[in-house]
Amino acid sequence: MNLTDIPGPFFHGTKASLRVGDLLTPGFPSNYRPEITMNHVYFTAVKDGAGLAAEIAPVPGEPHVYVVEPTGEFEDDPNVTDKKFPGNPTRSYRSAVPLRVVGEVTDWTRLSAEALQTWRERIDRMAAERAEIIN
Repeated sequence: MNLTDIPGPFFHGTKASLRVGDLLTPGFPSNYRPEITMNHVYFTAVKDGAGLAAEIAPVPGEPHVYVVEPTGEFEDDPNVTDKKFPGNPTRSYRSAVPLRVVGEVTDWTRLSAEALQTWRERIDRMAAERAEIIN
């Protein structure tokens, strides 16, 4: 997609501590199947969706939600839009080129302990079932 086709702002959730100007790049483990190194960096126009991604990241640390801007082309995330939500109502995207951090937000909704546990169990089931990730 062209950068002007989809309005932002865009968000990326992670447990990494980043600064304005840092670049997020592909090449890190999937939050859902950590044994898979991802060829894209993922982002969304839904702040709480980025918060979910940050909270379930399989690494230690505090979750962060950053405001990001794509530095090049991006596409709908086929793991969400093609499989679960046709038409991309979740506004989930991915890019093979870096995203630039332009800020951080703190007013996103945190998961309850119970909801986080439910997500962790779901991710464990996905890993055990070797759920497909379109990479």
